[in-house]
Amino acid sequence: QVRLVESGGGLVQAGDSLRLSCAASGSTFSSYAMGWFRQAPSKEREFIAAIRWSGGSTYYDDFVKGRFTISRDSAKNTAYLEMNSLKPEDTAVYYCAAQPSIATPFGSWGQGTQVTVSS
Repeated sequence: QVRLVESGGGLVQAGDSLRLSCAASGSTFSSYAMGWFRQAPSKEREFIAAIRWSGGSTYYDDFVKGRFTISRDSAKNTAYLEMNSLKPEDTAVYYCAAQPSIATPFGSWGQGTQVTVSS
């Protein structure tokens, strides 16, 4: 069982940057991929990006448009989401999740970290 803890959220102004961290413990090495998602008030949770734990291949939703970068540090069992040029519409709770294998959905959700972008 993988346990995930997000951190790094906060209140920033439009145009600022933030780096979110997702520390994993437990069966990390059995995870196929790690992903970042977000959920804004009154909206469904949406996919942002994912990274394969082995090899580091990355995948992004189109709305990211080069502003966000996902990475991981295998030695620290930690995934990151670097967010630049933040906009008020990026305000949401950001979650990370683990995908145990290519055939299984993301799960083991963290508790989330709040990101608030003021205009």
